Amino acid sequence: MTAQRAFTTHPLVLRRVTVRRVTDVTSRMRRVVLGGDQLAPFTRDETDHPAFAAPGFDDHVKLILASDGDVRAALPAQLPHGIEWTPAENRLTRDYTPRRVDTAAGEIDLDFVTHGDGPAAAWAASAREGDELWFVGPKSSLRLPERLDWILLAGDETALPAIGRFLDERPVDAPAHVLVTVPDGSARQELASREGDTVTWVVAEPGDAAALEAAVRELRLPEGDGYAWAAAESRALLPVRRYLLRERGLPKDRLNITGYWHRSEAVPAEAEDSPAPEAAGVPSPVPWLVARAALQLGLVDAVADAPGIPPGTLAARVGVPAAGIGVLLPLLAAHGVVVGGEDGLRLGAAGEELLDDHEREEYVGHEAELLLALTELAPALREGVAPWQRASGGTLHEAVVRDAARYGELVEECEQLVFLLSGLTADPLWAGVGTCLLTGPGSASVVAALDDAGHRPGLRVTEDDVPAGVLRARVTAPERIDWTGGPADLAVAAKALAHRTDEEAVALLERLAGWVPTAVLVEASRPDGLSPHAAEAALHAYAATGAPLRDAPAIAALAARTGWHVRRVIPLGWGAEATVLERGEPTAV
Repeated sequence: MTAQRAFTTHPLVLRRVTVRRVTDVTSRMRRVVLGGDQLAPFTRDETDHPAFAAPGFDDHVKLILASDGDVRAALPAQLPHGIEWTPAENRLTRDYTPRRVDTAAGEIDLDFVTHGDGPAAAWAASAREGDELWFVGPKSSLRLPERLDWILLAGDETALPAIGRFLDERPVDAPAHVLVTVPDGSARQELASREGDTVTWVVAEPGDAAALEAAVRELRLPEGDGYAWAAAESRALLPVRRYLLRERGLPKDRLNITGYWHRSEAVPAEAEDSPAPEAAGVPSPVPWLVARAALQLGLVDAVADAPGIPPGTLAARVGVPAAGIGVLLPLLAAHGVVVGGEDGLRLGAAGEELLDDHEREEYVGHEAELLLALTELAPALREGVAPWQRASGGTLHEAVVRDAARYGELVEECEQLVFLLSGLTADPLWAGVGTCLLTGPGSASVVAALDDAGHRPGLRVTEDDVPAGVLRARVTAPERIDWTGGPADLAVAAKALAHRTDEEAVALLERLAGWVPTAVLVEASRPDGLSPHAAEAALHAYAATGAPLRDAPAIAALAARTGWHVRRVIPLGWGAEATVLERGEPTAV
């Protein structure tokens, strides 16, 4: 229970600022100085909001723009604690790092790369004094290890604001080894380096993965405890991450790599003769299944480790007959997973993306298993059971209880929950609470949020679903509801219903009723309005539990079956809610 968390969370507040000054740092970088009353504490709709805070060198604020110019219609809803991204077809959002934060002057600086055609670059190019800008965030700040012998700061020109701020403020007292790729010499900036630092500039086209990787490999990083931070085009960072983890042996908790932008590429030359995808209609699942097989066989990793590998050698390396590899290669090539032929294979753009852990999970992780369960969607709908249950013969909760690795995946999916819990931790229900019982894969996020809110001192938190001592570091054990610690003041079930059928949810509520007078259920009640997969959210929930996303009325119906009633609902933002349940007869709110 002593592992240091990597991030500190901040309240999510929608703020309006105006342009005070505009200067050009270089011929490719424009600095816009923004200020306004809403950088200080302010009140909106009778709700007090704290002053803007962005203490981390790579903090991000989310700028809100509009495709039709009507920014007011694109704004999210401000909750007392958090943001709800209500539907808005004209909304455009882009993340930017504050280059400078001056709380005394009530100003922040944002640096924009102007050689681009994106909405934020276009806004910056035309920005004039008095223009307004709305933004949200930051939601968190990176916590660097306290003792470091060195730190690597690498990226392209979009990383320069974060790198420049790090060197100005020095959040850790360690030599900094800076590497920046720029398209030409005009993009170079003056950086506040000091004795022991190194600064390397490499001329390369934006998004040139080979140039960035080669430059990182050529660096002579010292021995000792190091930390690597990198930001650039998302695919260009994948080989860098792979090198630092696999060859340099840097632990994952000493690595922070973020894709700042994504390059859209034309069809690669090797694929020009491939059949064009159909313009309309329902897409075929065959490419997805082939990509899944390539990941499961280790084919993608093998090609990444040995670019130029012949198909026959690849077949031997992954332990598959050559004929089997021959079955996969045409589709893998057609969809850009691999390029090349008998002379040698290397990863295409789609294959490079599959090296990313998050992309990989869509094909071989828990999300992929839920997708495969939808092959039983039609009979499951007729029988009124979860597709997962129809496909596997048991419920997802039963599978989680048996499989610690699967439970660990659920925990990882819940890590983002910590950014949404300020509304819960600020609620008056914590007054007088001495013992809190936690259950569900989001328990670690609840503990983190309680720490950030200052509730942990004097509050005994007991986890009923994991062995003692593992919650703070990483929850990997399957859920077991056998807590014997006696009555508690409050229970928080964090995403505990998301993998339970209605009957299993009722069983959990019945057990909680024997321990606590008040329970809080933290669940997603509607899709995340910013997610590109929002339309699929209800179907994924149905695949897992046989029920769509459970909103407050659905939870109230389950609670009523077990003697609970809904006291109130706390909106958390991003489609999540905390439903407060109490035992006994309802009272007027």
